[in-house]
Parts: sequence; structure tokens; C-alpha cells
Amino acid sequence: MPPPRRTKIFDPADGFAPLEDPWVVTDSTLAFRDGRWWMFLAGKLASHPSIALFSASLPPGAPLSATGWALSPHAGHPKRVALLAAHERSSNWDLAGGRHCPSYVAGVDPRTGLRVERIYYAGGAASPWGPYAIGFLEWDGAQWVDQDAPAFVAEEPWEQGSVYEPNLVWADSLWRMWYVAGSNPESYLVHGCAESADGRTGWRNRRVFFPPEDGVFDFAVTESPGGGYEAVFSRVWLGKDAPPPTSGLWWCHAPEPSPEPQRWGAPVQILTAEDRGWHAGPWKPCLRYGTDPNRMFVFFDGKYTVPDRPGFPFVFTLGCLEIDRPA
Repeated sequence: MPPPRRTKIFDPADGFAPLEDPWVVTDSTLAFRDGRWWMFLAGKLASHPSIALFSASLPPGAPLSATGWALSPHAGHPKRVALLAAHERSSNWDLAGGRHCPSYVAGVDPRTGLRVERIYYAGGAASPWGPYAIGFLEWDGAQWVDQDAPAFVAEEPWEQGSVYEPNLVWADSLWRMWYVAGSNPESYLVHGCAESADGRTGWRNRRVFFPPEDGVFDFAVTESPGGGYEAVFSRVWLGKDAPPPTSGLWWCHAPEPSPEPQRWGAPVQILTAEDRGWHAGPWKPCLRYGTDPNRMFVFFDGKYTVPDRPGFPFVFTLGCLEIDRPA
């Protein structure tokens, strides 16, 4: 049984050669499509005014791996990253504040009965720091298309006007979403969940999934190779002192993607918030399996501090934890 392994994938300190455009690359969500593994990402590019969505991939036919990822270059500017989609329809609600925390999901549109692919994300109308609404890009067979309005906005008092960090799965003919509400600067994070027949409108059963005192920032669900569902979630610490031992990444499983946390069983911690140099306090996990149904690939965000850096002293990174599936 191989030991757990942590691999750094993207770090601004290492550069992004041969591309000159990227400044920050984080927030991965993965999909196997067209015979290859794709990673959809959020980050800051020198050529774009706000946080943007773009992609990376492994070579066609390559097995899932923590290494070998290449950012997708712009067809007309080979030293720039290609945006997933322009802001032709969505600029009024996602351009000024940017597109954040993507989540890939495939499901069925009940209007047509056809399978559709979407990348949900949080968009900011005014500032990169929020408030946010949640919308999506949809694949039309040739390109990712933006939408003229968000699909999900804050409505409940406990959401405090901002919803973000969407994680979705399509199951039992429903688009099921887990998300964060509240505000990082105000140290108020509550985790909610909701469901919709079409993933656009009619969101119902909106409820608190984790209360703010739990500090849960993501709850990323995927189907298990052996049946049922698994989730990896992050517990974050917004205080200035050392994070508690409960901070980090946790894994759990359930026979169905339940909106009740107690039905996911006792969670198992798979990564702490310990400072490992290129990452501390991991968040934004994405769990996928390669050829071995017992070996998990958990992609995650990390950060480290540069004390003498003016303004924002943090650097964001992207890495992968390879670990055996808990028994």
C-alpha cells in the first residue's frame, strides 16, 4: 500500500513557462471528456481585468496524475492562457468581480431530455471580494457559453447576501448543490445546500448544511467507484492564531447524496492544516479516481506567506494529495 503523497502542481514562484500570462492558478475541478483529463481553473491573468476561468489538461489517453498538466494556450497568442468563455452575456454580474471557484458537472436538461455539461462558478458584480451569485457556463458542442443572469442568488437571511464556492452533482434527476454563504472578511461562513430540477431555476429545500461554527468552506461530492457517493470537504480557520487540529481536509461517504450531514457518516481527516512550505490550511478539494478504485486523487488549494510582500502577503498554490481510500 503506497504512502500518501503530496505534489505541487502550480506555484507562481515556479513560473508558468512557456506562458507569460498567468499570475495565480487555483480552484481546480476535473472532468474526463473527449478521451483526456481536463482541469478547469480560476486565477488571475495579466491580460484580463478580473479573476478568470481557464483550463489545463493531460495528454490524450494519459491516466489521471498529479503531474503532467499543461495550461491551455490562446490560439492567437501562444504565450497567453485561453479563457474558457468571454463575458458576452454575463458581464453585468460577473466581470467586475470576476469568476471564482468552478465546479464541473454533467446532467440532463429536463426541457430537452439531453445530457448537458456545465461549469458552475461564483461571479462578482462589483468586487473580487464579493458579494457573489452563482451561475454557470454551458457547453454547446463547440464552446463554453456564458449566461445572461446567475442561476442562484442569496435569498435567506442566514446567507447574508452572498453565495459562492458551489459544488454540484447530478443525481436522481436533480441538480444538487452545496455552497458557502456569508463573508470571509467578517469571519462568517455557513454551508448550505439546495436542489433544482433544471439547475437554473426553482431551487428548493434550501437549508443550512453546516453551521458557521463548523468552518466548512467546501463540500465536494462525487460518485464512488464502488457505488454510493463520497465527499471531501475543508474546514478552514479565519483567525490570526494557529489553526486548530480540526482544520484541513476531511473525507466521508453515503449511499446517496443526502442533504443531511449526519447521513454521511463519521468523517475521516486526510490532510491537516500544518504548514508544509508550499501549502497550509488546504481548501477547494476536488476528488477523482484514476485506474485504481482505491487510490484517491484529491486536488486542493494551498497558500503560503511572503512576509515582506507589500499589500497582500499570501501566495496561492495548487496541489494534489494521493491517498488510499479510507476503509
